[in-house]
Amino acid sequence: MSAEAVEKRSSGIAEAEEESAALVEQDVARGLENFPYTPDHVAGPGADIDPTQITFPGCACVQTPCLPGTCSCLRHENNYDDNLCLRDIGLEAKYAKPVFECNVLCQCGDHCRNRVVQNGLQFHLQVFQTDKKGWGLQSLESIPKGRFVCEYAGEILGFSEVQRRIHLQTTHDPNYIIAVREHIYSGQVMETFVDPTYIGNIGRFLNHSCEPNLLMIPVRIDSMVPKLALFAAKDILPGEELSYDYSGRFLNRISNKDKDRTDHGQPRKTCYCGAPSCATFLPYDSSLYCPLAKPDTS
Repeated sequence: MSAEAVEKRSSGIAEAEEESAALVEQDVARGLENFPYTPDHVAGPGADIDPTQITFPGCACVQTPCLPGTCSCLRHENNYDDNLCLRDIGLEAKYAKPVFECNVLCQCGDHCRNRVVQNGLQFHLQVFQTDKKGWGLQSLESIPKGRFVCEYAGEILGFSEVQRRIHLQTTHDPNYIIAVREHIYSGQVMETFVDPTYIGNIGRFLNHSCEPNLLMIPVRIDSMVPKLALFAAKDILPGEELSYDYSGRFLNRISNKDKDRTDHGQPRKTCYCGAPSCATFLPYDSSLYCPLAKPDTS
């Protein structure tokens, strides 16, 4: 990687941090002084890949704009429309399509239409205290459907570290760990574990809803470590609480059998989203609660 590219990336990270601080209201500073903030993922225990590494090659779009068929970052179709809204976010979409943005090594400029998530927060958001759910996050302005809102950033962990942290939690501790599983055409499953408990961004304060107004999409920019980008699933009004479905269901397609499950025989945590279709309990990933493997003493 050239010195110019490194300098450009460092400058971009600094600008993103300043912008994030400016767009998150001062309520955060007053109530959350001891929360270490990062706008991007950081490598945690057991991470296979450093999320800050740049491993993707860049496109060679200099004279022409980045378009499908000519840009190496756009294999099939544009990711965003002319208004920077994510395409294929309507009910006719049956699953989340992979999104690859242009990166720091690309020859296209900063105004390329395939650079959205990497530009950071574009709307004023506010952390606030809810009645029953602890901290929450709301928008202070209107957000059109399809626009990028924020990331869910934190430590990238290995599976054994995820299990260790899960088993240390008490029934009263909030669980911020999210497991993202992407199914590849070959039948393989790519897993990414993110935990903003000790260091993270404002996405940490998003609550669950059974009828969410945000949709989480894995977006890749510099490497195969995805940014967990949250887009508006509908038009969002000023003062509306922001939420997503913790289970990761695409466009909230719910199975009724989920309502009767228990957390290893224990009652699951109650959901307070208040939606008409509320499933009563918060989603949980049973695979993360498997017994810890005993160390080999032979």
